[in-house]
Amino acid sequence: MNALEVKNLKKTFQSKDTRTALIVEALKGVSFEIKHGEIFGLLGPNGAGKTTLINSITTLEQPTSGDVFVFGESVLKNPQFTKKQIGVVHQEVINTGFFDVDEILHFQSGFYGIKNNHERIDYLLAKLSLAAHKHKKVKQLSGGMKRRLMIAKALVHSPRLLLLDEPTAGVDVELRESLWKFVLELKNSGVSILLTTHYLEEAEKLCDRVGIINKGQLVYVGQPTEVISKYSTKKINVRTNDGKTYSFIDSAAKPIQEILKEHKISFSDVADIRIEEGKLEEAFTKMVNL
Repeated sequence: MNALEVKNLKKTFQSKDTRTALIVEALKGVSFEIKHGEIFGLLGPNGAGKTTLINSITTLEQPTSGDVFVFGESVLKNPQFTKKQIGVVHQEVINTGFFDVDEILHFQSGFYGIKNNHERIDYLLAKLSLAAHKHKKVKQLSGGMKRRLMIAKALVHSPRLLLLDEPTAGVDVELRESLWKFVLELKNSGVSILLTTHYLEEAEKLCDRVGIINKGQLVYVGQPTEVISKYSTKKINVRTNDGKTYSFIDSAAKPIQEILKEHKISFSDVADIRIEEGKLEEAFTKMVNL
């Protein structure tokens, strides 16, 4: 059973411009699935439909047509089941009044009917380096600490599906790498993860598969290495035995031997060769501009 199945999801809105009856198509028949224990990256430019899609999964918005299934249950028909199975980390950092970190996590546990959740809360505080700050008010936390608290809130009820909407936006490199490590630990424990991110290096490092959405349509689904190979280039720097140097830029999918042959360089004449592999960022840019 898949953790998440999105089936032919469509969402239309009435234009906010009162002078026109224009209908805006935010989602145009989006379909994909997330397997058990998989990290699936959802990539797309601003306005591509990512937020609308997440809101439809979490029951915040009603799709115009299509359906979403969480562990086999329809989100539309059984929203209460969905809410218990998923945890959501929204992009915006939310301040929660004058409560301290420990209080907030116990309140969050209560929303799911969980009493005496001390062990789970202590585990999350330790894993997210919040233990030393558990009695601080939220307003006393740094931006990075608030981001960690949001992740702890999303995980306090031990969800099986985690939605991460730009989880490392605005955080420093050290915190980003520690969160990457924690996300991989969650995956290894069996949690399925939907990740939206503008840091394409993040998607390249973490995701088993990525989906690229543009103008409400899913234009690609596959492994990061596949889209890199298909839509990016690589740079080859060659030094031959006679001391000459060459630089070539070619398709990431093309074999080195073929590139050398095209430039009439025998492999036996190569003294040194360095390859700069293609990046997901280049492939992504090409995909959304097709």
